[in-house]
Amino acid sequence: MRRTGSTRYEAAGPPAGAPPPQGGAGFDAFAARERARLVAFAWSLTGDRALAEDVTQEALEAAWRDWGRIGGYDRPGAWARRVVANRAMSRGRRRGRELRALRRLAGRPVPAIELDAPDDRFWVAVRRLPRRQAQTVALHYLEDRGVTDIASILGIAEGTVKSHLYRGRVALAHDLGLLNEEGDR
Repeated sequence: MRRTGSTRYEAAGPPAGAPPPQGGAGFDAFAARERARLVAFAWSLTGDRALAEDVTQEALEAAWRDWGRIGGYDRPGAWARRVVANRAMSRGRRRGRELRALRRLAGRPVPAIELDAPDDRFWVAVRRLPRRQAQTVALHYLEDRGVTDIASILGIAEGTVKSHLYRGRVALAHDLGLLNEEGDR
């Protein structure tokens, strides 16, 4: 971790081309000794066990990355608790912002999209088609896309799009009762 300002810490990755950091046996003992207490501390700040585990893991990862420096501190556990406290606070602020945004959005009316009954039958039938046929039919009829555009979106050849559209249309016509078994209307 690198201190930026009076109380903020940021993860400081290894320099480009540097070998990966090695926590070593000292770090392993530190992590085994401190982990449960760090989780408990994080839980007391967040009230969420999963979030406490995440914050603790982030703090231990930061300590491992810079163990050469952190391991030399008189109280590396205090450093880890500081990281846990800062990260828990940041997560709490972020969660608060997200909740306020959700409350604002919840008050807005959401326009209902309702399909007519014939449309509903059609789209149910489309969902029964093989995957690529359903994709090409949906792009063609729902978004009014042409063969070239569909080919580009799906990453397939134009001829393949034409084939899927044709097969999809025939299958839909049969499914919706527009054609009999012989292909007559």
